[in-house]
Amino acid sequence: MFKKSICLLYSGISLFFSFIMLLLGVYFLMKKLTILIEWELISYNTFSMMMIFYFDWISLFFSFLVLLISAMVLFFSKSYMGSELNLKRFIYLVLMFILSMMFMIFSLNLISILLGWDGLGLVSFCLVIFYQNVNSFNSGMLTVLSNRVGDVMILIGIIWMFNFGSWNFLNYLDIFYSDWVMSMVMSFIIFASMTKSAQIPFSAWLPAAMAAPTPVSALVHSSTLVTAGVYLMIRFGSIILFAWLVDFLLLMSSLTMLMAGLSANMEVDLKKIIALSTLSQLGLMMSILCLGFKYLAFFHLLTHAMFKAMLFMCAGLMIHSFNNNQDIRLMGNTSKFMPLVSINFNVSNLALCGMPFLTGFYSKDMILEMVLSMNLNLLIFFFFFFSTGLTVSYSVRLMYFSLFNFINNKSLFIYDDNDYVMINSKFILLIGSVIGGSMLSWLIFPYPYSLNLFGYKKFIIMMVLMMGVMMGGLFFSLSKIYVLKFSLKMNLFVTMMWFLPFISSNSLSIFGLSKSNLLLKLLDYGWLEKFGGQCIYNYIHSMSNLNYVVQLSFFKIFIFCFYFLFYLMMILNLLI
Repeated sequence: MFKKSICLLYSGISLFFSFIMLLLGVYFLMKKLTILIEWELISYNTFSMMMIFYFDWISLFFSFLVLLISAMVLFFSKSYMGSELNLKRFIYLVLMFILSMMFMIFSLNLISILLGWDGLGLVSFCLVIFYQNVNSFNSGMLTVLSNRVGDVMILIGIIWMFNFGSWNFLNYLDIFYSDWVMSMVMSFIIFASMTKSAQIPFSAWLPAAMAAPTPVSALVHSSTLVTAGVYLMIRFGSIILFAWLVDFLLLMSSLTMLMAGLSANMEVDLKKIIALSTLSQLGLMMSILCLGFKYLAFFHLLTHAMFKAMLFMCAGLMIHSFNNNQDIRLMGNTSKFMPLVSINFNVSNLALCGMPFLTGFYSKDMILEMVLSMNLNLLIFFFFFFSTGLTVSYSVRLMYFSLFNFINNKSLFIYDDNDYVMINSKFILLIGSVIGGSMLSWLIFPYPYSLNLFGYKKFIIMMVLMMGVMMGGLFFSLSKIYVLKFSLKMNLFVTMMWFLPFISSNSLSIFGLSKSNLLLKLLDYGWLEKFGGQCIYNYIHSMSNLNYVVQLSFFKIFIFCFYFLFYLMMILNLLI
């Protein structure tokens, strides 16, 4: 009981501070205020290390969302993790995770950003391996080592900025384009953001992090760990157009959108489908950021966090009801027996698709209209719209399998729709998923943001959504006829995320391991066995066996025969 009261205590504290951050964010936005707090830690000659906290409406709105989702996740954990023996350890890890994220949000110095950035990576490792087994440990190692690449990039950026005497990058925004050293710093920041936000080729760790408990997944994949890279790029957003890696980042993020959408349409693990949808939306945020729309990327970051956290919570409750089963093919008919969960699940799924007048519609529709109004090449245009269609496709497929399909589970399972702690924890997020997009669009943008598109361009977005619904049915039908070898190989290629997990984990070691295995078979188990130590051993062993046989058998017989004949001769001589 005491453990559960800790969840309520910290949930209430997080909710209280989240509303304070919201009020402060609205005030700062209306008054156009920014507050910069500098705390000098070390000063030596011209060198000074400063701890800098930067308060503006972007950081306050984002901290409001992080604290709100954290409060709901902690309240949700009171029931979901109620039977956990180490609940107190879990709560403290989540609080350390939130603290690291808040530290990164309000920092404007690469040193203090690194502290929060590294804290996110370390605590995420502890949370992924919370259930202590081999799979969780492998997933945790993949997660932490992938994130260490980004940490190293920020460390190199800190070293390069040492030439200027300060790590406050706000002072050097004007010389990022003109000075090649600062351009190199920007390239390191881009690579660090790619690792934390799981862009290709660092995408493998994000679905692997599903080994963590479901409340952690709801927190990590909505507003904290994976969004840290996007938020860092938004902080550097005023100079991203001048970076020489921006075209490369645009291509990688567009490919991430496509890869995640295709993989989600073939995946059958419920949590992995939602994780891949997060990966797809992160690619969308990075792509629109590369096109120069910093506030639009931040707007989609806020709207996506609301419905994605609720989607993970609903998935966790459904997994509990189906005896900890995560295979969507073994679910079904949830809409009749779990109506409250189904309502939340449907609203969050439709918001993810971009259903008109839900939260996701306001950001996704605006992003696609901006893409239509720009002079982009056909490849990037195809990536944006085809990936949007794939989003609708896997959402329709997921809703069919989990909500409306026939029951395919075992005969013994319990539908649990009476846990009011879990239901109430999703209620605020449900309100945010319905009206949050319109409220944030009115707050963030100083005037109504609308585009006047003419002809087929105005209808192309709705056409893409309808094509996505049809593609969802097509993928559902194809899942029944995977009989051709080509189809099976393509299915393996897509579900393995274009073999990115293999590239991330075994690609560097597979050559050495295969050659060493060959040498082991040829030398240690082969010729060296034949002519080396085993040969000498066998020779000595055979000779010693011969000697042993001679000593034990022939020598005894010889002595016996000799003495027998000797005594026989002696007796004969005496008789004669």
